[in-house]
Amino acid sequence: MENTLNIAIEELKLNRSNWKLVKFGDIAIQQKQSVDRDYTELTKYVKGEHMGSEDLHLREWGELTDEYLGPAFIRKFEAGDILYGSRRTYLRKVVIAPFEGITSNTTFVIKANEKKIDKRLLPFIMLSEGFAINSIKNSKGSVNPYINWKDISNYEFPLPPKDQQAQLAELLWAMDEVIEKEMEVLEILKSSSQIFFENAVENIDGKLIPLSRILIPKNSKSHVPHERKKYIGLEHIESGNLECISFSDTSEVLAQCNIIEPRDLCYSKLRPYLDKAFIANFEAISTTELLIYDTHKASKEYVLFHLHSRPFLHFVTGKAFGTKMPRVSHKIIGEFEIKVPEDESIIISKMSLFVSSQKLIKSKIASSKALQKSLINQIF
Repeated sequence: MENTLNIAIEELKLNRSNWKLVKFGDIAIQQKQSVDRDYTELTKYVKGEHMGSEDLHLREWGELTDEYLGPAFIRKFEAGDILYGSRRTYLRKVVIAPFEGITSNTTFVIKANEKKIDKRLLPFIMLSEGFAINSIKNSKGSVNPYINWKDISNYEFPLPPKDQQAQLAELLWAMDEVIEKEMEVLEILKSSSQIFFENAVENIDGKLIPLSRILIPKNSKSHVPHERKKYIGLEHIESGNLECISFSDTSEVLAQCNIIEPRDLCYSKLRPYLDKAFIANFEAISTTELLIYDTHKASKEYVLFHLHSRPFLHFVTGKAFGTKMPRVSHKIIGEFEIKVPEDESIIISKMSLFVSSQKLIKSKIASSKALQKSLINQIF
């Protein structure tokens, strides 16, 4: 498949002589159907945090019984609709809904005007650099910038005739299939590493020790303006990852923040089911929703594997308090007990092999995504 794709990409010679300049509003239709949540059979909802950056696939969502949703969650979407995050458009959140559900009125729900465009092509147009630049340039506000529909609607770009649209859509979706296959391999590796770790911990000798006797909270706060240039918000932390490589500039961060040093163990106390924990590899400041720890009696790596384990996720999710924004505390985290062996090295070394394998497949996924992005921008 990959060789076939590479040949197809190399042979891609676009003749734009019969392409027509169109406005986005000509080929996309905004949906504004509202839902009364007290009288609906819909059960699923999608928040902005459920949507990944530059990822057309919705991999997370919520059930209406999970938590309190504010009054903004009234917008209905159907399977096949495109959901577009109108806040902080630099995050480039464009996903295709795999089911019908509810989202907030700050997420645009979009259908293709199939009289003018092959609907399979529309999401890739929205992932193009031109579309993103237009949205960023026309966003309003500084702290939480947003885009209006009319500004998206007026975006102009060249569109090929329908027969070429179909060919391009097939090529782009074939490339997406390659990426999804690689993602499946990554998920298998993650699942295998979880099973190994849980079984290894179950079979070691050692007493159960509460995390309160292992974790040492660090409470250093930053001053405003911030001396450090890197800011880590919850949106920068990928669920299930052992490290954080994303950040933003601190110039617009006006609140006091936590200070992160290299090798700090970091855990998000907000919505613990999102599984956001990592060991820092650079100095930064972070949202105060991120708890910062040192450790004793156990290595940070060993504790981090526990923080990502299914037993821990089940524990903290069940203990979380608050309906609108469920969260956990130092106290709740400290109640979870782990076995600490005299020698962690065997478990750590074997888990490191899983981590290395995951990094290799992640690198491959990143290369495939870069190629896909390049191809999208060659076309649009």
